[in-house]
Amino acid sequence: MARSRPSLPARLHAIVALAATLLLSLAQAGDAPAQALQPIRVSEHAWYVLGDAGMASGANQGFNSNAGFVITRDSVIVIDALGTPPLGDALLAAIRKLSSKPVKRVILTHYHADHFYGLAAFKAAGAEVWAHEAGKEYFGSGEAAARLAQRQKDLFPWVDESTRLIQADRWLSGGTRFEEGGLHFRIDILGPAHAPEDLMLTVEEDGVVFCGDILFAGRIPFVGNADSKRWLAAIDTLAGLKPKVLVTGHGRHSTDAAADLTLTRDYLLYLREQMGKAVEEMVPFEEAYARTDWSRFSKVPAFEAANRINAYGSYLTLERESLAR
Repeated sequence: MARSRPSLPARLHAIVALAATLLLSLAQAGDAPAQALQPIRVSEHAWYVLGDAGMASGANQGFNSNAGFVITRDSVIVIDALGTPPLGDALLAAIRKLSSKPVKRVILTHYHADHFYGLAAFKAAGAEVWAHEAGKEYFGSGEAAARLAQRQKDLFPWVDESTRLIQADRWLSGGTRFEEGGLHFRIDILGPAHAPEDLMLTVEEDGVVFCGDILFAGRIPFVGNADSKRWLAAIDTLAGLKPKVLVTGHGRHSTDAAADLTLTRDYLLYLREQMGKAVEEMVPFEEAYARTDWSRFSKVPAFEAANRINAYGSYLTLERESLAR
């Protein structure tokens, strides 16, 4: 016997129910960044939010980096702004749950997309953006536009055609100090290392250092064509400071900088050792990559996404270093 077809009202009801379910799912997905941003307190005045351990993706809505903030007597100082405009909105909302004081300043540790695409929310709130002047090259070279196009594709709808890239209001030529709301802050320039414009911010009364991507805690760092020799020197500088708390660009904060810097340091040293040997022996990259034993790092988060790119960038960097001798 033929199965009877649902009546038109029944089919319409099913369609409406399905549409409602989809809309609810989208609404919940849109709320996800705000729900995920739970500030972690690391000192009397300082907090940070912890991004996902992997690479930026549609699944984590671009939330794979950290950002921090310091609540002073009079205002709030923010360190980095996360990787999408909705995440910037969510970070500001998370801050507002803890303080209604004005956000006076955003200090960018470096101009990589996962750390500054959320700036619009803070500019709209009246904050001033500070960054190292080496970041100007990012906008002048075409790199910023190329990365935005890639992010609009890979992170849509969290990054879309309305996303605008915001440059610093104040470009720093070197380290500096400032006082705000009874606290003393120090900015030190560490780049070029992970990025040309790497800097770190120290909250002196709390002994807290925000070091950006000089340290990737618990995951493989993104190296690309970074100056790994300078990066290793910056790691030594950080370890020598012996901060009470080190807030990283990726991964959980550290209360033992010397120990927790080990993974990033050892990985960079291994890249330089293995790719440097290949360059000296004039072994083509593909062969060098295939013969390298990566087992020590292969189970660390972000290895699959980042390691090959890192190795190739290191190979090219060491070729340049060899030619410059």
